[in-house]
Amino acid sequence: MMRRKVLTWFAVLLALAVAVSAQGWPQWGRTSIHNGSVSISGQPAHKILAQVVYDPFTAQENVDPLCGGGLCIHYQTPLLDDDGDVYLEFKTGTYTSLATWNTQIWNEQRLTWEDGALVQVWAFQSDWKPIPYGSLVTGNGPAWEPVFHAALDDDYIYVPGFGGTVYKLRKEDGSVAAHINPFGTVDPNTYLSGPITVDPQGNIYYVTIKLQNIANVNPWDVDVVNSWLVKVTENGQISKVTYAALTRGAPGGNGCLGIFDTSTLPWPPSPDAVPPNVTCGGQRAAMNSAPAVGPDGTIYVGSVAHLWSREAYMVAVNPDLTPKWHISLRDRFLDGCNVLLPADPTNGGCRAGSHVGFDPAQNRPGAGRIIEDGTSSPVVAPDGSVFLGAYTRYNYAQGHLMKFSVNGTYLAGYPFGWDDTPAIYQHDGTYSLLSKDNHYGGVGSYCNDDTWCPPNRTASNPAYPEAYYMTQLSSNLVPEWQYQNTNTLSCTRNPDGSITCVSDHPFGFEWCINAPAVDRNGVLYANSEDGNVYEIRQGGGLRDKLFLQLAVGAPYTPIAVADDGKVYTENFGTMFVVGSGGD
Repeated sequence: MMRRKVLTWFAVLLALAVAVSAQGWPQWGRTSIHNGSVSISGQPAHKILAQVVYDPFTAQENVDPLCGGGLCIHYQTPLLDDDGDVYLEFKTGTYTSLATWNTQIWNEQRLTWEDGALVQVWAFQSDWKPIPYGSLVTGNGPAWEPVFHAALDDDYIYVPGFGGTVYKLRKEDGSVAAHINPFGTVDPNTYLSGPITVDPQGNIYYVTIKLQNIANVNPWDVDVVNSWLVKVTENGQISKVTYAALTRGAPGGNGCLGIFDTSTLPWPPSPDAVPPNVTCGGQRAAMNSAPAVGPDGTIYVGSVAHLWSREAYMVAVNPDLTPKWHISLRDRFLDGCNVLLPADPTNGGCRAGSHVGFDPAQNRPGAGRIIEDGTSSPVVAPDGSVFLGAYTRYNYAQGHLMKFSVNGTYLAGYPFGWDDTPAIYQHDGTYSLLSKDNHYGGVGSYCNDDTWCPPNRTASNPAYPEAYYMTQLSSNLVPEWQYQNTNTLSCTRNPDGSITCVSDHPFGFEWCINAPAVDRNGVLYANSEDGNVYEIRQGGGLRDKLFLQLAVGAPYTPIAVADDGKVYTENFGTMFVVGSGGD
């Protein structure tokens, strides 16, 4: 019986691989398991083959004071069909500010190759609007423009719409085949709040959030109304389930553990101190996160209390949308005080006598948090394990990548995971995960007080300095190799094609990839805030890199590899196609 089960699982995985192999790169993470891998060899990044501007507002966005420099935006993956066509988000309308981002208009366009250039076949203007900007009072809610993200399947593309609806468009001409509405009426306070996922059977999945609409009250200062996981079958049958039903037993009311007051720094105030409780809010969908669908049809999503990011869950749902299991992300990490944090409280460490490994903000093991500016989506591994990136503040805001068994047991964590959906490379009878691994500088260890958490990380904690890596992890989240970005040059491509640079990044640049890609040879594809796209061999050696347009505090952007090996990447509101160009 056991052998039969193993063979069945393998057969399902094989069927999944075959089903998506002819689809190019149709969705977030390429497949419904979000593994970010292709079965072909990607082309070397020798030259720019084509480029298309999809965000005309970057000059304004780059100086918006609410962002503080750079682009605080999440963008769609370039969607690649097996016929070579490209489907791309692009923006029109008017840009006013981050706080009023809904003055913009989101569109989907189909592009095709003609005489070596990408030309538009059709464009569809959606009525989708992003969830509102966050609260300046409580700090809850998004401060980065949420993602608008479609998905391809056979003859159709599914595009986000207004009020939690989806447009089913014919790929041939962009006409509307159906307007999917799970709610009957169109409610302006309901938002489709993450990428759409398509499974090998043609079912689509997405998440929605309904916010309160109270005059002069920010919806991030009051509890959520409701939140749903939606499933639509290929023949149009709609079903949905609330997050409250999927997370029964989650604390409510004033039942969530808070953090210590900043007046008591350094934290914890005493070795056995306990912070006060805070209001949780109802459980709702993780924003900007695509549901994952395993080979057996199990759906995986993240869930979080609307008013408190430290009360979050990994959730598994049966194909009929009944609950399967959910597991808290709380109390999982023992790498805080005197482990990743220095022992000296004047240099960003915890108060003397603190429990080793604890998060000083709560004086207990660290909690995986889900926050609104992340895009981490669940990833299903070949052995059925599930991975999810979560946020943690106490390790210099690096977060953690978390591993769960197929039955919902927490197995392991790695101290980076913030805003990251790792790619999976299968090899030698096992698999590895490829992820960005930013050891951020300019941010204090666990708090925002420069006295107790100095922002010069390298000086205050030289054993754990500022540095920026792409890292390959084993299936048990043990590092196998790393590639470090040591480039110090901020460069700009001028209108005449020349490049001007200045050395102003002594510790290198952040990796701005939020969903990397890996090819059949284990070559890793990722983009960086230095404006380059990188191709890194197994073992950590650089194969190629190519400068695109601008070194910029970048939006966290995904990457895609086409069936012909061309690499589709993004920089400063422009999609670039790179490759060998016949060399």
